[in-house]
Amino acid sequence: MVQRARANIGLAGGDSIEVMETTDDRLPFADALFDLVISNGVINLSPDKPGLFAEIFRVLKTGGRLQFADIILEKELPPHLERNVASWSQ
Repeated sequence: MVQRARANIGLAGGDSIEVMETTDDRLPFADALFDLVISNGVINLSPDKPGLFAEIFRVLKTGGRLQFADIILEKELPPHLERNVASWSQ
């Protein structure tokens, strides 16, 4: 996905856009650095969603945006699924 994003940015002439792959536990960026954070299907895989959102909002500038496409729950998971990390992405 990173290679595909870079290729599409190049085709669109986005010379001021950089795509980086990182983990979700500590983003290697300064506070209030970004205008926009994009996530495509990663948030639901994080076992520490509150920590992940805190980290995202730490790196966003005031008035910045989070754009994400993900799975959200409308009710609690049954205990047998909640304990099984593999089931989170199904």
